[in-house]
Amino acid sequence: MLYMIIETFDAGAEAVYARFRDKGRMLPAGLEYVDSWVSEDMRKCFQIMRCDAPGLIDTWISHWSDLVSFEVVPVLASNTAQKQFSDAGQVSTRPGS
Repeated sequence: MLYMIIETFDAGAEAVYARFRDKGRMLPAGLEYVDSWVSEDMRKCFQIMRCDAPGLIDTWISHWSDLVSFEVVPVLASNTAQKQFSDAGQVSTRPGS
């Protein structure tokens, strides 16, 4: 399963990047980092993570929750969502439809 993790840097980006430099991402085994983007004002980070056991996300968050607030959103890749509707006959996949 994929998750969009929206992080708000409560303690500022400097504190977050200092811990990252010193300790790394601190992911538990089974939680995979996919990619991330940071807002231009350096106040938020948007990460995609993958795992089969959602509790692993809670373990990872526990390493960062003193510096960061988290919103966790289960997501599907667009092509996966489209396939689910196409397979059910609910959405046309033809261009312009």
